[in-house]
Amino acid sequence: MIGKLSGKLIERHPPQVIVDVHGVGYEINVPMSTFYQLPATGNDVTLYTHLIVREDAHQLYGFASEHERHVFRQLLRISGVGARTALSVLSGMSVSDLYEAVSAQDSARLTKVPGIGKKTAERLLLELKDKLDLTVVARSAAGGGQTGDIFNALLALGYNDKEAAWAVKQLPGGSAVAEGIRQALKLLSKS
Repeated sequence: MIGKLSGKLIERHPPQVIVDVHGVGYEINVPMSTFYQLPATGNDVTLYTHLIVREDAHQLYGFASEHERHVFRQLLRISGVGARTALSVLSGMSVSDLYEAVSAQDSARLTKVPGIGKKTAERLLLELKDKLDLTVVARSAAGGGQTGDIFNALLALGYNDKEAAWAVKQLPGGSAVAEGIRQALKLLSKS
């Protein structure tokens, strides 16, 4: 499996880019959210990748962040959703917009994405609700950063996703990591 590529961006033709890694040019399909974050041609770039092997093709998909790749992989696990549909969803809306749509169960937002009809949107909302909503709290509260560190520390201490997400949600904004962990542990010990 190819998990990450770092090299020079040599071509940009949406939704595909070519990254030269030590003389080998990798054709990588990227969502538009990643495409817009890419540097100019000739500059260094790092993409987190997902390789799909089929009888007739090997396709490589690239993402600006591990989080975006994780969401792509969750979309692929849904019955009837292939790589093209998953790429379309991530091109049509940001990861945070997708999280908001899933938590609000707003199928209208998903149907605005080209290629997503009402039935597919409802299936996405149903399937993603259990897979994405627990990490939304930790990531959206502070965009990852300190809140994400507190969330990950609680997971490392043995708390499950739901407990850690609940504790992080209770914390005041801007908490330092060490202080946030202390406060979260106090909250969890009382519950």
